[in-house]
Amino acid sequence: MVTLGIIGVVSAMTVPSLMQNYQRQSYVTQLHKVYNEVQQAAVAQMNSKNAINLIEAGINSQTAANNFIKDNFKVVQTCTNTLTPCFAASYKMLSGSALSGHGADKTSYVLASGAAVRPGYYYGTTYGSVINLLIDINGPKGPNIAGRDVFILAIFNNGMIDEYSAMSAPASTASF
Repeated sequence: MVTLGIIGVVSAMTVPSLMQNYQRQSYVTQLHKVYNEVQQAAVAQMNSKNAINLIEAGINSQTAANNFIKDNFKVVQTCTNTLTPCFAASYKMLSGSALSGHGADKTSYVLASGAAVRPGYYYGTTYGSVINLLIDINGPKGPNIAGRDVFILAIFNNGMIDEYSAMSAPASTASF
């Protein structure tokens, strides 16, 4: 009985950390998959138009940014309002504070991988990117925390991708 009790205590202490590690690795894998798909889509967009950058390839408006998603990804759902949500109703920062202005009410898409994306056209603004993609790698399912399963990827004119860092700041009120 004592041996079983010891095994039970050790299991109770070990299993939660194993589950957290598994979830963390799952999020990292999903983010890498989406990142690679976006990178390939940017290159494909430029190659298909025989262009040297995304603006020359026709990404010059919000409509073109939406078409970039529809043309380069397998879209399984299009959401245009909060009645058909692609994103969760609310998100949090890593610090625990609420994330506002995440654009859940704007045109969004659910990809075959289960990721939800919302493109925003920003060329010529202070962002420095052509398209910013709000991405929830597992759709409206939890934990819905910026930096864990929610990210903004900035696609620059030359096709390079980087994380838009305003979501990482704890006091951020980045509007998207």
